[in-house]
Amino acid sequence: MDASHRQSRRSFLKTSLAGAAVASLGLGSPVRGAMHASPLQARGKLRLGGPVFDKYQDPDGWARAVRKLGYSAAYCPIGAEAADDVVRAYEQAAQKADIIIAEVGAWSNPISPDDEKRKAALETCRRQLALADRIGARCCVNISGSRGTQWDGPAAENFTEETFEMIVETTRGIIDDVQPMRTWFTLETMPWAYPDSADSYVRLIRAIDRDRFAVHLDPVNLVCSPQRYYSNGKLIAECFEKLGPYIKSCHAKDIYLHPKLMTHLDEVRPGQGELDYATFLRELSKLPGVPLMLEHLPNAEEYRQAAEHIRSVGRAIGLSFA
Repeated sequence: MDASHRQSRRSFLKTSLAGAAVASLGLGSPVRGAMHASPLQARGKLRLGGPVFDKYQDPDGWARAVRKLGYSAAYCPIGAEAADDVVRAYEQAAQKADIIIAEVGAWSNPISPDDEKRKAALETCRRQLALADRIGARCCVNISGSRGTQWDGPAAENFTEETFEMIVETTRGIIDDVQPMRTWFTLETMPWAYPDSADSYVRLIRAIDRDRFAVHLDPVNLVCSPQRYYSNGKLIAECFEKLGPYIKSCHAKDIYLHPKLMTHLDEVRPGQGELDYATFLRELSKLPGVPLMLEHLPNAEEYRQAAEHIRSVGRAIGLSFA
């Protein structure tokens, strides 16, 4: 990437995110031409993916197993220790079968209060980001972490300005150390850690200020109150309006609010909750190539039912899957 391209993209980043920030304050709205192409021009086939349960012996066997499930997106099938020729073989098998390698997980706590855990997490992030770049995955994804004892849990310190700055500096350091050229480092949205909203993600993008930082969207993780639960379609639309050009991968789950005190929200299989999948899929269809990845289900049959529900919603609103 030459200097003029970096500068032009940096200018676009600041202009479009400034517009989004203004919109979040109720002072106007971002210029739609800068945020999205025309829906009629941009709308494309959706790409659904999830784990593979069949055994396979080689990259072509893996690709067949992915396609057997009706998926056109997949989680990275190999680890960071894989030799370069193995990485290339899996990348080529994916390309041949028209499969997008959606994401490489770097699940760890790079802002842990425990020094040893924090250092180990940073190494995990660097290693996994490098793997994502080697194989050409759309992103490497982690959460920002937690200042508490549980790596992905709540803590009062998670929403302080000090923690926000820690996330900024930590993320910059990971990207600067690896210097990816083909992938992006992303932070999954969370209910009790930054980024916990579209606006906080906008703020992080502006503060981190790295071309290779982008967005991983999991809308279920943002539904953390009855207010958000009952208006989750608006929440999803807001995320795509403000973050759309930077979204690299999404997770597919569902959420159910129990009718008992106090508030109890459970993650459930797609189709068993109230997530507005019609809005989710419509917005996602405006961003061709952004995969939707099923996760957190116990077995192959549950994944089959989840995939069928999402496909049925898509068919009902006139969308198709690659």
